[in-house]
This record gives sequence, structure tokens and C-alpha cells, in this order.
Amino acid sequence: MTKAKWNVDKVHSTIGFSIKHMMISNVKGTFNEFEADIVADPTDLTDAEIEFKIDASSVDTKVKDRDDHLRAGDFFDVENHPNMTFKATEITKKSEDNYDLTGDFTIRGTTNPVTFDVKFEGVAKDPMSGDEAAGFTGSTEISRKDFGLTWNAALETGGFVVGDKVKINIEIQLRK
Repeated sequence: MTKAKWNVDKVHSTIGFSIKHMMISNVKGTFNEFEADIVADPTDLTDAEIEFKIDASSVDTKVKDRDDHLRAGDFFDVENHPNMTFKATEITKKSEDNYDLTGDFTIRGTTNPVTFDVKFEGVAKDPMSGDEAAGFTGSTEISRKDFGLTWNAALETGGFVVGDKVKINIEIQLRK
């Protein structure tokens, strides 16, 4: 395969996260609006050009009050920082279909290097449209405090309401 421009098929793609709540359970959510600029050979990502932009106001945990709090100044501050971005800076092949995808991740105006563990899931021809599609899954874990997301509240029993570690999971289908 050769390097080409690919578009995200948002109907078949998800950017999600999970974080500890009250130190006893996990809260999960997604970002419903995002876009990407990807120029790649999906069978060899080592020289790919990858950029993502996520609309922070599209956060969805299925609880309106919590989502509104996440959009506010205590967390994403979407009025001043409407987007989160990721731009790949280095892609290392670990095995036949696994990569370390390292890049600059910006949340709330703070940029840090982050590495995603990415798996190439394969290429197929869509029987409905005839389009060539490629699939990828990826994950990483970040410290929200590293990005200036420090709001919290102490629990009576010890610990805090919101955990520091955020697991990010992506499932992306691309179309040529």
C-alpha cells in the first residue's frame, strides 16, 4: 500500500476515557465531535502524519450536570480552550501490527508528550460503498494534573472524588 490521505469515519469511531470516581468505581465518557488529518500507509505507520482535534465541549458522560462541570473552568474551560489536540512526533513499530505513537497532546492550553499503544486492525473494502477502510485501536494513560486539571474534593473516608489517572481509548476507522 502507498501513503495516502485518509478521513475518519466518525460513525465507526470513538474517542473515550475512564477515570476513578470516589476511589471505588470508574466513570466513562466519550467526545462526540473530533476530526483528524491523516496521511499514511495504514500497513506501515512509521512515516505517517497524524493530527487530531477534539471538541472539548462535546464531552459526554451521559450525565448533564457532570458534563456541564467538565466544560466549566474547573476542568476543560471550553470557553477559553475549546479544543484538545494531538500531533504525532514519532511513530515506532513494535511488531507486525503494533506501534508506539508519540506526540504532543494539548489539553486546556498545556502540552505534554503522550505515547499511545496503537494496533493496526486491518484493511477491508466496504461492501456498501466500495470504499477502502482501515481500522486502528489505541490506548494510553495520562495524569490529568499534568495538564492543569487539578480540581478535586476530599472524601470524608479519605481520598478524593476524582482520580488523577485518565485512561484514553480510541477506536478509529479510516476511509481513503
